[in-house]
Amino acid sequence: MAVTLTPLEVMNDAPVIPVMVLSDLAQAVPLARALVAGGIRMLEVTLRTPVALACIEAIAREVPEAVVGAGTVRSAADAQAAAMAGARFAVSPGYTITVGKACHDLGLPLLPGVATGSEIMAAQEDGYTALKFFPALQAGGLAMLKAWQGPFGDVKFCPTGGIASTNAAQFLALANVVCVGGSWLTPAEAVAKSDWPRITQLAQQAAALKHHA
Repeated sequence: MAVTLTPLEVMNDAPVIPVMVLSDLAQAVPLARALVAGGIRMLEVTLRTPVALACIEAIAREVPEAVVGAGTVRSAADAQAAAMAGARFAVSPGYTITVGKACHDLGLPLLPGVATGSEIMAAQEDGYTALKFFPALQAGGLAMLKAWQGPFGDVKFCPTGGIASTNAAQFLALANVVCVGGSWLTPAEAVAKSDWPRITQLAQQAAALKHHA
């Protein structure tokens, strides 16, 4: 049985959690292996495609050194399906008590998405202090995170949405940012061409970024 991680342990593992949108099951395992080879093992597969759960299952089964999670978890049913498929953590675009409770009951570490002070408070009330700031750029970016350092000094964030190799370091320099989430590690054209060496190179560059443990 795999060890249950805390949300903070998920965030602390590497500076970047890749956000993977997979529409071809055959690409899941080689993509996961390419990322792990580059030093990135926390992998978020978004539940945005019909094959997402099958991809999670394949990675969980065939790439044991990866820690696969489910993204775009929006309901208790999503959380249940993700856990059944072998997901080791969940990421949601927003926060509801229902999703929070479902993940808690399943023993599935959750990184809940927040974009406002009220959402942070709601997540904190339910015991969540390691949160995803989403959509980061559109919701205020660096300035918003700096503003939150005062009232929410005990909360750690994983900004996702609009983060790229060009601005990741700026976000990671903030004391309340543990890691960032982004899709730049898995460019659609590289995945389509099965250009796994390029994915590994992008993962190596991401793994080399500085972050606050």
